[in-house]
Amino acid sequence: MIHFSPSLTRLVTELKKLPGIGERTALRLAFHILKSPRVCGDIAESLINLQKSVRLCSVCFCITEEDPCSICRDDRDDGVICVVEEPQDLLAIERSGAFRGRYHVLHGALSPLNGVMPSDLKITDLLKRLESKGVREIVLATNFTVEGEATALYLNGLIKPLGIRVTRLAHGMPIGGDLEYVDTATVQRALEGRNEL
Repeated sequence: MIHFSPSLTRLVTELKKLPGIGERTALRLAFHILKSPRVCGDIAESLINLQKSVRLCSVCFCITEEDPCSICRDDRDDGVICVVEEPQDLLAIERSGAFRGRYHVLHGALSPLNGVMPSDLKITDLLKRLESKGVREIVLATNFTVEGEATALYLNGLIKPLGIRVTRLAHGMPIGGDLEYVDTATVQRALEGRNEL
């Protein structure tokens, strides 16, 4: 990278740390920020406010500014808890409007090769929530990756003996997808999870 100034170089270096931002995109963003002093101030203020105000909900561990979060304060089915890996996963499910139960955010997935063990996740907190009576079902909505599947299997092993129903999100063919373009693992899962019409 051509070094213009130490401040610009530092900004580019920091922007490259964000997911999906490479050298060229970071440089383009840095120049845009440099040309727009108001944008620079607004971004700086937003980042400072974010750091000061946002924390984890003491119930579901999603990000919030109020504790408990608005979802935990909302009138929902306390008997069903959807377990997700990250706060953005919770937001994706909420956008669907299809779930009206409670949530629990693990803040990651098991990955022993990367040093992520059960103690690094909010699993103990989930088990404490299950001690209260009334939880009928746990919906495991971890990602369909090796780590997500391992986490789902691990949680299933912990929760099933408690007599609580454990379900997993369905997976298979996407709506609007052409069968010829779908990978073989997805087709296999779609066939295994087929439903009667």
